[in-house]
Amino acid sequence: MSDLDLLTQSLARNVKRWRTERGFTLDALATRAGVSRGMLIQIEQARTNPSIGTVVKIGDALGVSITTLLDYERGSRVRIVPAEQVVRLWHTEAGSHSKLLAGAEAPGPLEMWDWLLMPGEGSRSDPHPVGTVEIAHVTEGELTLTVEGTEYRVPAGASVTFEAGAEHEYANRADVPTRMVLTVSVPAVH
Repeated sequence: MSDLDLLTQSLARNVKRWRTERGFTLDALATRAGVSRGMLIQIEQARTNPSIGTVVKIGDALGVSITTLLDYERGSRVRIVPAEQVVRLWHTEAGSHSKLLAGAEAPGPLEMWDWLLMPGEGSRSDPHPVGTVEIAHVTEGELTLTVEGTEYRVPAGASVTFEAGAEHEYANRADVPTRMVLTVSVPAVH
């Protein structure tokens, strides 16, 4: 089974599991996540590979991390994620990408990412649930973070934290690559 097939099967199993555990019907989850009922059916039947945006929306609606939705090894309290199991969730032809390094439920979803943004590239994000906090640490280059239309410059060695319940964008407006580690904490679903 390929890595993509493994992730598709894991996503199908975990979306159904968490939807059932939360007591959501397909219609209720579709409404909460802002995705179609048909898309959820295809995901739960492992017949599609949704965009990262769709997976984020579903995770936010369920109150679980992307790591939890893609997890195919539920095991002990200590989990080491080998380098070959790190999931690259998006990339561009120029080389920009993000990798989900690890995640946990503590008490809501908590994720750690490795991002590389090539010069002139960026990634927009819709607002996350109210109470979501993101923390980024820039290790190379300079990050331009835009939150609700205001730009913030974050140089290498600096960190930034913000409430991510608003539209935001990570961008590289410099001439050299930007690398950062990003942590996302989403409040638990009640």
